[in-house]
Amino acid sequence: MKIQKILLFLFVMLATVSFSQNSNTYRPERDKVHDLVHTKLKVDFNFSEKQLNGEAWVTAKPHFYASNTFTLDAKSMIIHQVSINNKKLPYNYDDFQLLIELPKEYKRDEEFTIYIKYTARPEKVKQQGSLAITDAKGLYFINADGADKNKPTQIWTQGETEASSCWFPTIDSPNQKTTQEIYITVPDKFKTLSNGKLVNQTKTGTNRTDYWKLDQKHAPYLFFMGIGEYEIIKDSYKNIPIDYYVEKEYAPYAKDIFGLTPEMMGFFSTLLGVDYPWNKYSQIVGRDYVSGAMENTTAVIHGEKAYQKPGQLIDKNVQENTIAHELFHHWFGNLVTSESWSNLTLNESFANYSEYLWREHKYGKLDADMHLFEDVEAYMNGQNFDKHLVRFNYDDKEDMFDLVSYNKGGAILHMLRNYLGDKAFFEGLKTYLTEFQYKSTEAHQLRLIFEKIIGKDLNWFFNQWYFGAGHPKIEISYDYNTIQKKVTVNIIQLQAATFKFPFAIDIFEDGKRTRHTVFVDGKDASFTFPYIKQPTLIQVNADGVVLCEINENKVLSDYMFQLKNAENFAHRKEALLEVVKKQDDKDAFKAVVDAMNDPSYKIRILALENVDLINKFSKKDAIQKIMKIANSDKKTLVQAAAIETLGKLTDPVLKSVFVKELESKSYAVLGKALVAVYYVDKPLAIAKSKELPDEVRQILAAPLTRIFIEEQDESELPFIAKNVLSGMFLTGDDATKVIFQKAFKQISESNNSEAIQNLVDDMVVKGNQFKSFNFDKVVINLMRTMINDQKNKETKNRARNTEIIKEAMAKLL
Repeated sequence: MKIQKILLFLFVMLATVSFSQNSNTYRPERDKVHDLVHTKLKVDFNFSEKQLNGEAWVTAKPHFYASNTFTLDAKSMIIHQVSINNKKLPYNYDDFQLLIELPKEYKRDEEFTIYIKYTARPEKVKQQGSLAITDAKGLYFINADGADKNKPTQIWTQGETEASSCWFPTIDSPNQKTTQEIYITVPDKFKTLSNGKLVNQTKTGTNRTDYWKLDQKHAPYLFFMGIGEYEIIKDSYKNIPIDYYVEKEYAPYAKDIFGLTPEMMGFFSTLLGVDYPWNKYSQIVGRDYVSGAMENTTAVIHGEKAYQKPGQLIDKNVQENTIAHELFHHWFGNLVTSESWSNLTLNESFANYSEYLWREHKYGKLDADMHLFEDVEAYMNGQNFDKHLVRFNYDDKEDMFDLVSYNKGGAILHMLRNYLGDKAFFEGLKTYLTEFQYKSTEAHQLRLIFEKIIGKDLNWFFNQWYFGAGHPKIEISYDYNTIQKKVTVNIIQLQAATFKFPFAIDIFEDGKRTRHTVFVDGKDASFTFPYIKQPTLIQVNADGVVLCEINENKVLSDYMFQLKNAENFAHRKEALLEVVKKQDDKDAFKAVVDAMNDPSYKIRILALENVDLINKFSKKDAIQKIMKIANSDKKTLVQAAAIETLGKLTDPVLKSVFVKELESKSYAVLGKALVAVYYVDKPLAIAKSKELPDEVRQILAAPLTRIFIEEQDESELPFIAKNVLSGMFLTGDDATKVIFQKAFKQISESNNSEAIQNLVDDMVVKGNQFKSFNFDKVVINLMRTMINDQKNKETKNRARNTEIIKEAMAKLL
């Protein structure tokens, strides 16, 4: 399961909410009373009632002790029949579990097959979702009645954590493994997708039955069905079919979005020394999906964010990391599965780290380090420092899907790789995957594999990083002995627990950098190094590997040198953020301008966003440089940042630069250019904004909202209303949030019924997505009241509509 950057941002926004891991209840692996062996399903659908008609044949056996009863998870179903060998069996059902009385006592490894005829009713399911997976009813009917002409009818499933049992009876636990086959009957116009291979298709009248089969064992939460009117774009890796299920509009761009999948599959297979273990790989995009993406075995589902047009892809494929993440799960999570949600790190931390591995391979170490830094930064901002990576006393299993299991876990794997070395690290992963394939594991088994390979104890590492909480908070000081020409680096840990870790220290002396790697094993550690000429800078945690917070005293000259010479992206960014505060200094201003040439495009963007061009030294030269960047930087996102920076000058002399970029293929550049033009030629910007195709206007909602709100263009309020909620909550830019808050206010004060209706519709659609912002049923009900009010569009209702929106706004903001 991939938490999208959107959802990571939600965690950061909700940092003030307390997520306690101090439950008194120990959360172990679920007892294995029986082992699943095979699951056979036959299903069809009642679209009008949003129900599934199902038959299940569940083959199982006692795990060890003989048993004459059999319990299956089955949530909110109607059970019509339970039998074995055509003989009905007595059972008890409490809406959550189905307790079946077997006809005899079955001994260990003695298999039996239970037949169950049932109706799944996902709309009756009572269990709740989480921040990462915002709903948990297992089976989802999208626009089931076809009433929304702008949305296709689809069905898709979401099994993690324990929601597969909302649509078929099973032992819904990650420590179970089963093979499967499923017959899916649908109207012939629909395509279907499930796990494994499509064996055959049989038409009956206007319906068709697709038979899918997976002969390898996997966990029940990884079962999947996807149904809809899709185009299937075919690809492959060696002899493995790779398919992309997309709506017709996006078929021409499917390979632009997903086309790196074969290369990823080859890279991961080679890196891990274990070939991709399944017989096919498909990716499907689902409307109104409840999370970022999900690693269902051979049948990954992505949310609508995956859909991108060329003008977006030229800037950045926002789904690329997610594509790598879900694919890597097919080794870590699907082939070898965490035995319990307490051990979720064995799934999600590895998938998180795969994003680093892929970016390092495809784009180089600098790009990968930028990605790792942002993940660590999100964890640090999340304030989840009291949580263990492996935790057995969580309040709810859904709480495990957080920035600790994902981001911190990925950073811990990076530290482990650094400590062991690549050869040992990847040999360990290969051994782990080979030894435990098609099984479930706990974190200690991973540790034991590595210990066996390197011949060293790793309890110290796992105890502090896997079974402990927090991270080092370090204070650094330096003592120089100018007579002996030695410098001592003092390292004091300020947090309660004491961490042990290797630590890279760079000493810059006379234009040269020397790296020293030391091992910190106490609260107070000191390391002394000789020098010939007094060092210009000492950089601790120089490789950026150790997950820690560092406090040290540096002056402006230190930061300027660090900005220019530090190897690691995190240190150059840290330095730039300090240098931009001192731009009244001529050298500091020059350092910011020079940073626009940094190898990291994110440093270049940061320099452009923060350069102070008001009455500064060499302002003309700086502007000339930014104009060149706007026209020629190899990254369109940097070009866009340059346009935005120039736009702040509101100088008509720059109009030609902005107008030229109105023809850019990049939507990021186009959006910034529109805003820049607006402040030097309003009629041109407004005309251009209104003539853009609807699909482009939707993508450029943020800059267009800025223009239309400042113009107080009421005719555009219906357009703005469709995007205002996403703008307020799903952008990381505070200035953009403010614009959308102003837009919300204008809508509330207007008498534009279409705008209010669009806001209502968007509110209802995004109800699940925004649960994390207390976007609860109260607010949704307020919005639904507005729908009814809009049936009477007389002016007398204006005041009531305004008050309802204001009440909702107060809850939302």
